[in-house]
Amino acid sequence: MKIRKVGVIILRIVAAIIMLQTLYFKFTGAPESIYIFSTIGMEPWGRYMVGSMELVASVLLLIPKIYWLGGLLGMCLMAGALFFHAVFLGIEVQGDGGLLFGYAIVVFIASLVAVLDRKNDIPILKNLF
Repeated sequence: MKIRKVGVIILRIVAAIIMLQTLYFKFTGAPESIYIFSTIGMEPWGRYMVGSMELVASVLLLIPKIYWLGGLLGMCLMAGALFFHAVFLGIEVQGDGGLLFGYAIVVFIASLVAVLDRKNDIPILKNLF
């Protein structure tokens, strides 16, 4: 197996793990999750919706033939997370040292790599590159 292919697989798994580990906090109503979604005016429905979409993105990232769909969804979700950090929350949320912001960057980049790896399977990207 080529190093590039292994690298893409590792990045897909990392992105999926990061999104999956945050689900517990979103679905159980952890105080930090409630604070975040209250601050952006999306509590509780947004917390459940984003958590559900992150679950779908994580599963899609782990399916070999369609992981690019998980990458697209992951990129959209993390673009939203980065936007809300930049505009409403700040990089550091409740003394987390910027951990959630950092996770969002990692997942966004890993998802982007997954999409670009399968760019020939995505009609609009196939014509651009």
